[in-house]
Amino acid sequence: MTKAGFVALIGEPNAGKSTLLNRMVGAKVSIVTHKVQTTRTRIRGVALEGESQIVFVDTPGLFQPRRRLDRAMVAAAWGGAADADVVVLLVEAQRGVTEGVARILETLSEIAADRPVALAINKIDRVRAEVLLGLAQDLNTRFGFVETFMISAEKGHGVAALREWLAQAVPEGPWLYPEDQIADLPMRMIAAEMTREKLTLRLHQELPYQMTVETENWEERKDGSARIDQLIYVVRDGHKGIVLGARGETIKAVSTAAREELEAFLGRRVHLFLQVKVRPGWLDEAERYEEMGLEFRDGDG
Repeated sequence: MTKAGFVALIGEPNAGKSTLLNRMVGAKVSIVTHKVQTTRTRIRGVALEGESQIVFVDTPGLFQPRRRLDRAMVAAAWGGAADADVVVLLVEAQRGVTEGVARILETLSEIAADRPVALAINKIDRVRAEVLLGLAQDLNTRFGFVETFMISAEKGHGVAALREWLAQAVPEGPWLYPEDQIADLPMRMIAAEMTREKLTLRLHQELPYQMTVETENWEERKDGSARIDQLIYVVRDGHKGIVLGARGETIKAVSTAAREELEAFLGRRVHLFLQVKVRPGWLDEAERYEEMGLEFRDGDG
């Protein structure tokens, strides 16, 4: 009997959700960087385990929203959890029960009463065993988790046990996606996310979230290669200079790194062309949100 269902991975920014998703799915689908808050859209990865198909909803990290973009991301995260068949809360072992985790537990009580919620304590290799046990007990007194898993998403410890449990926990029914499909994000968006990851890594603190990347054009060539044109939107002229770098060195390095990753992902040659545009109001443009798969809410100022 086949099984299939949606699993929402929720947690604070940087708890390791994207790393866990990539480990579960076995391919790099969701962006992984050391920066918090890099996942903007609900990227779904599909994992197969026996007769079960597990569709992961990788939600943006849950945090206190300040701007319109923040609010859209938090709404998407809770929307993902509310729509899922199973929810997994990821908590970082060395951070423990932060204010953010406490807030998430309160909201979980409201939205997840009728579905199984599992706890996954991540990065267990960084703390002592007695600290882990204390944290697990504390969290389980605050919320009725059906299972607790100790994992290291980065190293793979405990991930197989979590995936096997999820395969049993999803409902019976036909598979939701063809077997060869890893993610339901269009390739244009995956390509844009790869470039954004490279920019984020390269620029560190300078331009965290005031920047977005869109794939403007994707052309399949006769020789089997692809030409991809992307636009990088920034909010002011000074940011454009930072993205370009001295003598264009930053944009060149970003372009090379993104192209190499795209070629590895697609298994063929890619010609990548990046252009930087200044759009002061992109954080308030509905179509930018649609490109990112987020809901644009009127009246969010």
